Amino acid sequence: MKAVKTEATAFAPATVANVACGFDVLGFALESPGDEVTVRVTEERGVRITAISSDDGLPDLNLPTNPQENTAGGAVLAYLDGEKAEFGVEMSIRKRMPAGSGMGSSAASAAAALVALNALVETPLTPEALVDYGMKGEAIASGSEHADNVAPAIMGGIVLIRGYQPTDVVRIPSPNNLYCTVIRPHCEVSTKEARGILPKEIPMKTAITQWGNLAGLIAGLMKCDEGLISRSLQDVVAEPHRAALIPGFHAMKQAAIGAGALGCSISGSGPSVFALSASREAAEAIGKAMHEALTEACTEGTLYISRLSDGAPRIVSLR
Repeated sequence: MKAVKTEATAFAPATVANVACGFDVLGFALESPGDEVTVRVTEERGVRITAISSDDGLPDLNLPTNPQENTAGGAVLAYLDGEKAEFGVEMSIRKRMPAGSGMGSSAASAAAALVALNALVETPLTPEALVDYGMKGEAIASGSEHADNVAPAIMGGIVLIRGYQPTDVVRIPSPNNLYCTVIRPHCEVSTKEARGILPKEIPMKTAITQWGNLAGLIAGLMKCDEGLISRSLQDVVAEPHRAALIPGFHAMKQAAIGAGALGCSISGSGPSVFALSASREAAEAIGKAMHEALTEACTEGTLYISRLSDGAPRIVSLR
């Protein structure tokens, strides 16, 4: 594979994974926040991360610059090796969202890096092919290859991961008026810890309930049926175990539902909590209620309100 451009910068968005009942198989993209990555072609093979910076107000970063230990670097290494690239790259990463937030921070960096790299080559890969390389980067952060963050970060919209051998990802049509309120408590929950707390087996009755909720949510999204969406946004597998890791979770969920949310659950592995609603006005009211509940739990948090993004990551600059 040859490069025909020398430098590209791409933005990829934050994502909400699991979406309550869709553990490891469902995720959606937000319009903001997100990460930016600049990729530059070099004659020397391999990957070199030259800088990692963050926007003002974000926690100090301790992210590795070794590409084999960095999700963006690992994804790009996999792409270059897999496509037998005849060049190497330098990368600089601008974190515009907090790491360890449960909003797909690692996936956003990997997605932005892959989209930027893909814009430089003679024969760009499909978004579906990029997802496979993005999963290689995600494995660095979580210990396993999963696509429920990186697939919507690359493809945009709401994405169902039907299977992994081979990777089979499907964009799900949805109402255009869906808004997401996300609140990030000022604490961290590691993905590995959140996965480790889950039971290895679940009762058949629990599995059937979860399958029904997932099927109902997909049907509700495709039919633009807010009532069905609301009834289906229930997680009986991960949330009962992970809620204990998040300060004020139950109070925030109760506040969100009381303020009119269609549903509320943990974003990814946490600590962020998300709620869906049918308008920006509702999303803002829900955010206010959730923030008050979190504050009463003696913890501060950062609030994000965004329409669900129907678009893919974007190229910021190309030359």
